Formats: sequence, structure tokens, C-alpha cells
Amino acid sequence: MISAASRPYIDASVPVLREHGLAVTTVFYRNMFAAHPELTNLFNMGNQASGKQQHSLASAVFAYAANIDNAGALAPVVKRIVHKHVSVGITPAHYPIVGHHLLGAIKEVLGEAATPELIAAWAEAYGALADALIAAETEMYGVAGVAAGETRPMRVTEVERQSANVLSIRLVPEDGGALPPFAAGQYVSVAVDLGAGRRQLRQYSLSDAPGKDSLRISVKREDADDNAPAGEVSNWLHANVKAGSVLQLTHPFGEFTPDTESIDPVVLLSAGVGITPMIAALNRIAAINPERRVIFAHAAIDADHHAHQADIAAAKARMPYLNVVTFHEQPGDAAGVLPGRMDLARLPKWPLSETNVYMCGPLGFMQAQWDALLAAGAPAARLHREVFGPDLLDNLL
Repeated sequence: MISAASRPYIDASVPVLREHGLAVTTVFYRNMFAAHPELTNLFNMGNQASGKQQHSLASAVFAYAANIDNAGALAPVVKRIVHKHVSVGITPAHYPIVGHHLLGAIKEVLGEAATPELIAAWAEAYGALADALIAAETEMYGVAGVAAGETRPMRVTEVERQSANVLSIRLVPEDGGALPPFAAGQYVSVAVDLGAGRRQLRQYSLSDAPGKDSLRISVKREDADDNAPAGEVSNWLHANVKAGSVLQLTHPFGEFTPDTESIDPVVLLSAGVGITPMIAALNRIAAINPERRVIFAHAAIDADHHAHQADIAAAKARMPYLNVVTFHEQPGDAAGVLPGRMDLARLPKWPLSETNVYMCGPLGFMQAQWDALLAAGAPAARLHREVFGPDLLDNLL
């Protein structure tokens, strides 16, 4: 909550942010990185180069202003941000830096329209948000038993090709200690030194069930296209990692944790590399409750780009009530595959009001499934999705 004196200025900011938000965030990042180049190691510089991160922050600022008194809408998003922040090592010391440059960018872009009262209102609003995030992040570091930014050396035991552009990497602690606990659906950050003092972190979902003697991540090689440069970290991992390599990993975090422990029917929908947390969930269910009713639907470009097919086959062999539905945009000669993109109408029916649905994949895929499910009568409370990076606040816009 913010004061009654500040609230009118925040309300008045909503249309302004719609118009000038991207300019504000572009100036913000430019000035902050110029003053604190060390912070580039905490930010995804590929998203910076493509402009995605600037759009993301503009959306975040707008969403916060538009929902500042709507705790119900903000709470799940704040939780998601907290998990992301602890996965990259954000500390309380970072917040004054961000606040200083954010307010400075608002002043620079809005000019005379950025009155002292408006800036004071945003300082109060930012301070309230920062305090909430710091408290939640401090608690999460404590529960995990790690310091901010702490990584652990993990030795690669196996690298396996899962599809044309996805490798899975198995890891064990280099120190011989116990694996960190995690829930299916969570992710780790992998820290990679790219030379010349450049370090980048990327999040990768754990792609096998907890309870094993190793961790597994699955990494899609991000190739360059017209809208974005090639992924530095994913390409480095594909080119350099082999059995015996040592990678630096954070503790697992993430609030997207499909229900794997109950006996209730569940629906898992994925597309592309979004299959990775779903495979972790599927493998967990196969291990502890193989007779559970599960619909597992996945969409891929074609068979060559369909990762983790061996995991799915193994689950089918163990789970008599597992219903697997596969969509390929280019089906080729693959047997039992539906052509085209995932279509809710071609999935098996389930009691929409009683069944949790989990989805992970590109934003457009999740938007399409979310909208189709709502139109079919599924309650929003039954729908859950994993979101990374620039799409983090999409559900508030």
C-alpha cells in the first residue's frame, strides 16, 4: 500500500507509462550499466541486445502501477520475481541502485512533466515494492541455506542429445556431497564465464524427477534470427560441455511446481523445450504413482525437434492410464502424431472444473491454450504456467 497523497500520481502514471514506458526503461538500462558495468553479469545481455528486457521492464512498471492496490493480482507475480531474483543472486544492495536510475530515467524522459510530487510518489511506490522483495528474498535464501549469488561446482557425468537442438546434461556435486532438494518443475541457474571478465547466468529447468542420484538439465541451442542474436550461454554449453566438465550451478528455485504427489488426474501441456519441466513431473509421477490418470500433450516442429521421447516411452510402459497426445507442425511419417499446432478440441476430454492444467512453452503457445481453456469453461484457478524472462508479467497486462 502507498499513501493517499501518492496514489493519484501513480494512477495518473498509467497512461503515461503506456506511451513512454519503453523510452524510460531504455534510458534506465543505459544509464545504470554505464554507472555499474558489473551489473551486466546479472542481466541477460541477449535479451538486452534484442530489446526484450526493456519491453519486459516497461510492462512490469505499467503492471505495477495499474495493480498497485490489487494484492491478489500482484502476489503470484511477486513470488515469481522473488524466485528469479534469488536464482541470480540479487541482494538488498542492488535495490537503491535500481531505484536511483529508474527515477532518474523517469525524470529524463518526462522532463517537466516529472514534477517533484510525481517523483516522490514513485519513490514511495518503488520503496514499498523493494522492501517486500528484499524481505521475501532474504527469507528464501535462509530457507535454502545459501548466500546470495552462491554457486556450487557440479561435475558432468553424461551429455545426451535429446533432439536436433536440445542436449541433456547430467551432473553430480563435485564435492561428493548430497544433491540439493527440489520439486519437479523447478530450475537452476548455470553460471558461465565467457572470457574478458564476462559472466552470464541462465535458468534451465531440471528435466528429471527428484530422488535420483544426479541432476539433469536440458538445454536448447538458441540460434540467431531476425529478432535476436544467438544465445551465448546455450551455444557455449552445446559447444564445450562434455563428461568430466565442471559447471557452476545455483540451488534450485522456481514456483512452478506441478502437482506430482496427489492421486488426482492432471493435465500437462507443453511445446518446444517447454517439455523439460513436464518430463520432470511425468517421471516423478511414474516413480511414485504409476496408476495416476495423466494427459501429457506436447507440440513440436517435427520428430527431429521432439525432445525426451525416450522418457515418454518409458513412462507409457509403466503408466496404464497415461494418455500421450503429440502434435507436429511437420508430421512427416511419424506414427500416431496429429498434424499442426496443439488444439484443445483434439485433446481427450477431462472434467475442466476439477482438474489442474500445467503448461510450459513459448508465450504464444501458452496464451492460445490459456484462452482456449477459459473459453471451454476451465476456471483460471485450475490453470498454471511456467514463465521466464520477458514474459514474466504477461498475465497482468
